[in-house]
Amino acid sequence: MITLSPAPASLPEGRRIYAIGDIHGCDVQLGNLHAVIAEDLARRPVDAPLLLHIGDYVDRGADTAGVLRRLIAGSPIAGVPVVNLLGNHDDTMLHALSGDRPAATDWLFTGGRPALQSYGIDPDSPRESWPENVPGEHMDFLRDLTLTHREGGYLFVHGGVRPGVPLDQQAREDLLRMRQPFLYSEMSFGAVVVHGHSPVKAPVVRHNRIAIDTGAVFGGKMTCLVLEGGTLGFLTADPVGEPVSIAHR
Repeated sequence: MITLSPAPASLPEGRRIYAIGDIHGCDVQLGNLHAVIAEDLARRPVDAPLLLHIGDYVDRGADTAGVLRRLIAGSPIAGVPVVNLLGNHDDTMLHALSGDRPAATDWLFTGGRPALQSYGIDPDSPRESWPENVPGEHMDFLRDLTLTHREGGYLFVHGGVRPGVPLDQQAREDLLRMRQPFLYSEMSFGAVVVHGHSPVKAPVVRHNRIAIDTGAVFGGKMTCLVLEGGTLGFLTADPVGEPVSIAHR
């Protein structure tokens, strides 16, 4: 059963958002968490649920291809719409497979090798051959991801925001990759920012932000933040398989 507590912001009455942290190729764990969410909805029906994935679907874990297939298939829960945000790893993969050689080098260093292997691609094969082995619908999915989602008193984004800059003027790179000074800022951002990107051992709830990347690919639980009215709670899925150790960006 979920435990609810006061949240730093609120949603309109009847709205509930399930926001899942960084996935990084952990397809089985994602499927398990979707099942946990479905069980929660069955126990506690609500008029207008939304499932939101915070980005970084690819890299590091064993099954990038499986995660993208799952997300492309549509909502795992009948009648529940889905919003998929863009993460920095998703962005790098898209550039690497679109002929950007510096991005391809960066991708291999930061987790792209297991992503390529999930498609049956040898990471040491010629880079020009990689795209022909990745389904076009996977590339289209990455291209269609959105940077932000805003509802009620919340802004959902993968990386973070730059303190002091209005939310509608944030730079794309900051939305995808921001860590400092965002993580240590005490100022109000204009909305409570729900984000992933920076792994934490357990969800972090502050007056101005909520961090939900709990390091599933590093052996942690995959976390879902549940927001409704002026409350919040968390659902989790246990680790599956062995954690990985890889360069972190």
